[in-house]
Amino acid sequence: MTTPANRDCRWVDDANAPLLVDLYELKMLQAYWKERMFDEAVFSLFVRRLPEQRNYLLACGLEDALHYLEHLRFDSDALGFLATRKEFSTDFLGWLKDFRFTGDVFAVPEGTPFFAQEPILEVVAPLPEAQIAETFLLNQINFQTVLASKASRVVVAAGPGRSVIDFGIRRMFGADAALKSARGFFIAGVSATSNVLAGAAYGVPITGTMAHSFIQAHDDELAAFRRFAELYPETILLVDTYDTLAGVRKVAQLAGELGHGFRVRGIRLDSGDLIQLAFQARGVLDAAGLRNVSIFASGSLDEREIERLVKAGAPIAGFGVGANMAVSKDAPTLDMVYKLTAYAGVGRLKTSPGKESCPGRKQVFRQEENGRYTRDLLARHDEPLPGAPLLGQVMAGGKRLPAGRRPLDAARLRAKAELAKLPERLLDLSPAAPPYLVEISAPLERHRREIVAQRQRPPA
Repeated sequence: MTTPANRDCRWVDDANAPLLVDLYELKMLQAYWKERMFDEAVFSLFVRRLPEQRNYLLACGLEDALHYLEHLRFDSDALGFLATRKEFSTDFLGWLKDFRFTGDVFAVPEGTPFFAQEPILEVVAPLPEAQIAETFLLNQINFQTVLASKASRVVVAAGPGRSVIDFGIRRMFGADAALKSARGFFIAGVSATSNVLAGAAYGVPITGTMAHSFIQAHDDELAAFRRFAELYPETILLVDTYDTLAGVRKVAQLAGELGHGFRVRGIRLDSGDLIQLAFQARGVLDAAGLRNVSIFASGSLDEREIERLVKAGAPIAGFGVGANMAVSKDAPTLDMVYKLTAYAGVGRLKTSPGKESCPGRKQVFRQEENGRYTRDLLARHDEPLPGAPLLGQVMAGGKRLPAGRRPLDAARLRAKAELAKLPERLLDLSPAAPPYLVEISAPLERHRREIVAQRQRPPA
């Protein structure tokens, strides 16, 4: 396997990225500019609550977030478009011409499991710079985290020794998502992808077999197998175009024809009762002396169906997973938000019911016992608490630090190691009872109450 790398290959061109923003961000930006509100702000990006179907989430998308902040510029085309809008003054657009992100970013590494209310990224920068990042950061981190978290469940359901292949490119919501999802899937433990561009862009292993159309295009199924195996000797043959077991027997017949020249690695089942067919196909292959030929399965699979197949003992070595993982069908979005928590040295928060937030910069301390994580403490950033701090500085003065340039395989290894330390109940597909414990430190809670009390006082 080649070592994956974070290579630049982006469907959203850097020159266009500043316009991938909600209009109100730009309107607020002009208001901040007009009021000279350039003091330091802190924004926290976090998930308010986990979806009912998730016991944890897996952080993903930091690479694109940092790339965006490093390259944030309004070029002449972007400024020209904004000049057509009556909301923006010529002087404001002139200020935007030299606009750059000069702030600091603190984040949990990609591949880290996290929970509700825990910041996975905090931006510390002059208010306009921190504000305008909201739309892009939410867009990228939300969807990549959604899909990495879903893929993690699929990989856990498959269990050790069984591969999971990403077949989702054709079901994704657009090219940008199809590319970046393959990266997130790989971080979560997926073995390979069918997406060739993801291989070129990130070094993710790519793989593929054949479609039913190749079989249909030939007058004879065995002839189709023979021709494909001649060109790709170590291929996996798709056997369910017509009659699955008849297709398996034709693979055995081909093995008899080729003798020692037969190098086909496996067969793929794509429909029908996969448990029954897997056992029957295994019997046919073993009877022909083809014990080294593996069985792979695909066809509308998700983590629950894979768990059912595994628990039944079906002799399946790997799974191709498409739409259900590609769009995270059961939990396609997160209640992820990006909220102002400090400005000009003063804590800021929301007290809206169900949308409360904590003020100031924060840190998450993860505690463990006997090799398993036991609880997280959400605290003020400078509290000296026991446990491993999750948020580290990844950008300073608008430039990425070495911690913000971790290679892709490091994020994958981190995800594997971190998931192994979670309480076993969190890796179950059903809601964990009890859920993972996240507590707010006493100083942070006290600070929150102080800010609330200040806001409730009538102005002098």
